[in-house]
Amino acid sequence: MHTPTPYLSETDAPSRTDVDALPGLTVLEFGTSWCGHCRAAQPVVAEALALHTQWRHVKVEDGPGRALGRSYRVKLWPTLVLLRDGQEVARVVRPTQVSDLLPALHAA
Repeated sequence: MHTPTPYLSETDAPSRTDVDALPGLTVLEFGTSWCGHCRAAQPVVAEALALHTQWRHVKVEDGPGRALGRSYRVKLWPTLVLLRDGQEVARVVRPTQVSDLLPALHAA
């Protein structure tokens, strides 16, 4: 059984400078633990990433005044920002099925 990764709080979340410097493939998942859309997306995200183990997965708690989410102009949760070497290459908002994520994961 997959144990969900907790969202990193503002104090735990990486800075935008740190994220921009990340090597390789990274999925930043913005959301909250209490968001219904975020909870519903967890099995979808877990299944898609289990098929693509080369991706680093970082969950970031978002909300008003949260710097990292604001720097990516996140509006809805969950928003998954896919990065290659710190640069955004794709974005998926509120995935409801694995097929919502696969094109973005393959494109990068």
